[in-house]
Amino acid sequence: MLFRALIYTHIACVVLTISLFIVRYWWRYTGNPRAQVGWVRRLPHLVDTLLLLSGVGLMWVTQSFPFTEHGTWLTEKLFGVIIYIVLGFFALGHRVRRSQQAGFIAFMLGLVVLYIIVKLAITHIPLLG
Repeated sequence: MLFRALIYTHIACVVLTISLFIVRYWWRYTGNPRAQVGWVRRLPHLVDTLLLLSGVGLMWVTQSFPFTEHGTWLTEKLFGVIIYIVLGFFALGHRVRRSQQAGFIAFMLGLVVLYIIVKLAITHIPLLG
């Protein structure tokens, strides 16, 4: 029962965080004032916190941990999340002056990294073996 609640929460947060990343990038790209609205700036932090907490809960319930022999895929997923966060800062222009082209490249790379993270989560097969 706990596993089911954690996995559904985790999946819902994944869908929300990807959707928010895409919408926020589009709003910034098009200069939409909604990109600066308070809830738009705060909601991703709430969703990402729930995503992290549900992920930690899943590790605890399944006893799968990064940096272990059976958690290689999880280690790669963790590094993917770190790379995605950095790319998100560049794509969304947080405190970084960047060209629109550089932001677009960071956004596209962020989507690629998200794909890899989701693939790792579904297959549990490490990329680097």
